[in-house]
Amino acid sequence: MSDTVATAQPLTVMTVNIHKGFTSFNRKFILPELRDAVRKVGADVVFLQEVQGTHEEHGKKVNGWPEAPHYEFLADSIWPQFAYGRNMIYPKGHHGNAVMSKFPIVHYQNHDVSVPGPEKRGLLHCVLRVPGQPEDVHAICVHLGLAESHRLQQLELLCQMVRGEVPDGAPLVVAGDFNDWRRRANGVLEREIGLREVFVTAYGESAKTFPARFPLLSLDRIYVRNASVHLPVVLPRKPWSHLSDHAPLAAEIHL
Repeated sequence: MSDTVATAQPLTVMTVNIHKGFTSFNRKFILPELRDAVRKVGADVVFLQEVQGTHEEHGKKVNGWPEAPHYEFLADSIWPQFAYGRNMIYPKGHHGNAVMSKFPIVHYQNHDVSVPGPEKRGLLHCVLRVPGQPEDVHAICVHLGLAESHRLQQLELLCQMVRGEVPDGAPLVVAGDFNDWRRRANGVLEREIGLREVFVTAYGESAKTFPARFPLLSLDRIYVRNASVHLPVVLPRKPWSHLSDHAPLAAEIHL
């Protein structure tokens, strides 16, 4: 077992809220630029929030709008495996969370954790088969609600899901936009299901990610269980502050 741990390749992950491929206030469509920036990070697994699945009107009017769903356009030839979970559905289309992976996704399921009201939220749970790993890696892409009372209910649903679907000894990575500006999630997730936030572990506090140009709030997170992390980073303002209102996070995960 120790030989496996010593020789296993680390898993690099990143998470970013892509705001449906538009800059802040929907001023400009920048999905092609965003794809180039994501590629340059070179992550093995990418957690995406606010991914446009389809939109009939934008497809007709927006210059450069891809024919494929945005998660397929972003994955292209770099990430052969991808999963998408629809959260918000409306007459002209839908958007949600997506995971792109260089390793096989052997199973995925999107869990609706919406609280009654206009916001629709989901947890996208993917099971990855990583070469050289004795157990499958579980990856959960998260986008929680804006209201704290909703987030607390959604965190409890996340805990229930992990208890029911993730084996105790399996490597687990949970990442995404938690909207947790009051930093309540860290204590709940560590106490209830043993998840550790990677920036708190490495530097003593969660990374500030929002707004991307002058980050003040810690909205985006990466949590792990049965894994360790080396030097998690907030990706640089150039070009990211132009591409998303959330600063992306990246980390090297050792399984």
